[in-house]
Amino acid sequence: MNIQKTILTLTLMLSCTILLAQPAWQKKTNKAIFSLRTFAEDGTLIANANGFFVSQTGDAVSTYSPFKGAVKAIVVDAAGKEHEVDCILGANDTYDVIKFHVEGLKKQALLPITQQSTGNGATVWMQTAQGSKNLTKGHITKAEKFNTEYDYYTVELQTAQEADGSPLFNEEGQVVGIMQHAAKADDPLRYAVSARFADSLRITGLSLNSPALRAIHIKKALPNELDQAVLTLYLGISSLDSLSFASLVNDFIIKFPQAPDGYQYRAQLAFSGRNFTAAQQDMEKAISVSSTNKDDAHYAYARMIWQKELYMADLPYEPWSLQKAITECDAAYAENALPIYHQLKAQVLFTKKEYAEASAIYEQLATTNLRSPELFFEASRCKQMQADTLGQLALLDSAVNTFRKPYLKEAAPYLLSRAQLYLDMGKNREAVMDLNDYENVMSSYVNDNFYYLRFRAALGGRMYQQALNDINHAIEINDKSDLYLVEKASLQVRLGMYDEAIETANKSIAMAPEHSDGYLFLGLAQCLKGNKTEGMKNLKKAGEMGDTQADELIEKYAK
Repeated sequence: MNIQKTILTLTLMLSCTILLAQPAWQKKTNKAIFSLRTFAEDGTLIANANGFFVSQTGDAVSTYSPFKGAVKAIVVDAAGKEHEVDCILGANDTYDVIKFHVEGLKKQALLPITQQSTGNGATVWMQTAQGSKNLTKGHITKAEKFNTEYDYYTVELQTAQEADGSPLFNEEGQVVGIMQHAAKADDPLRYAVSARFADSLRITGLSLNSPALRAIHIKKALPNELDQAVLTLYLGISSLDSLSFASLVNDFIIKFPQAPDGYQYRAQLAFSGRNFTAAQQDMEKAISVSSTNKDDAHYAYARMIWQKELYMADLPYEPWSLQKAITECDAAYAENALPIYHQLKAQVLFTKKEYAEASAIYEQLATTNLRSPELFFEASRCKQMQADTLGQLALLDSAVNTFRKPYLKEAAPYLLSRAQLYLDMGKNREAVMDLNDYENVMSSYVNDNFYYLRFRAALGGRMYQQALNDINHAIEINDKSDLYLVEKASLQVRLGMYDEAIETANKSIAMAPEHSDGYLFLGLAQCLKGNKTEGMKNLKKAGEMGDTQADELIEKYAK
């Protein structure tokens, strides 16, 4: 009986010692610590961890690793209630920490984070969600600086509990660090990264490109700064799928209801889905909420209407027209007299077939900072539609003259356009010169069509050796075209190369026996060489196939 009393007394004394050993602030920490579970797309559990709240509105921190590949995460608070993680606020995979938001919380208990470093030998306490009634005591054995102002701690601390993501407190009850995953369960040394560093994690405009965040399939929060949030939208349109981007845009509108950018992006999504009514409503909303940049919203609206009328004219939408686009261009210019707004107006006028009015605007724009080869090219198209060939050539000259020799690739489209105009005007030698310059800057990209085009120009300019070289280049690139063989045979006949013409014509016939041209030039070359018997047979064959030139040649060589 005395032994039983002694055991009972010792048990009570030990319990009192344990309770007295706990810091006084311990009772206040329980409600801020939670268990964390993350899940894969198929619903399977990825990992369990601990975490804690750092704000009353549901901001929390934990270890990053459980979130990798996760599509869902929940926290279980001290009362056993589950809450879903609705968005990620920041992450760092190098130091294995993450910050996130838990939905539906307004007056959540939180843990204060120390703003000071904790030195070697300091007493610290670790608390997990599973063992929240008691804290584990330890000591800092090493504090190493990283990122200039934060600490990475080595802690002498023994615990059998899963400590990942648990808070590490100083003696005043402030959080020093977040516990990292232990290399060995029985290792007396554990590691913790600065809780202040975890709390500092933020989403920025460039966060969409962060590999750490891209590995998590839970929604990411928008940055708190408008300019950074706008950058997120800009990157998101090319890096996110359509559903994710639509969700991002809606989040932006909720967070920044007075910013026009969200409405403009949502209008563009509606426009892409051919929901013109929704697009109109959002663009008009963007204009109405704009304060300092209404001109940009008017300009974006004008471009949208113009693109619809240009590419989807078969889908009538009564509120929109090219005249409405011009009205929006004028509204943008009235707000802010930028030349680019007049350039868009000129483009709309061109689409409206009001070429003279568009030309007048381009002439004005040539004296502004928009003066460029592209501007001169657009103006040249107006002259082309007005059948003003000389005016078109003058503007293409201006486009080319904005560059200096040796030309760069940027000059290539204007050289090619001028060469084609020269061909149309019969200025074949000038066309060859431009095509030579084009080849110099685009040598890796020219194809058989290019060499055939220059062949025609050289032929028209009586530059026969150039023409022969070019048709040979075309055939080397595309040896399946009987047209090129026929053209070569025709040139060889003109140059008196009758044996070569006969060989080329035979190749054309072998390739396309259903076409008359091969027989025509074969017969012509044979007749010119003096073999009229065989030549007349092939000319008659071409005539029987419907070639009208053959009849004239038969009459000529039958004499």
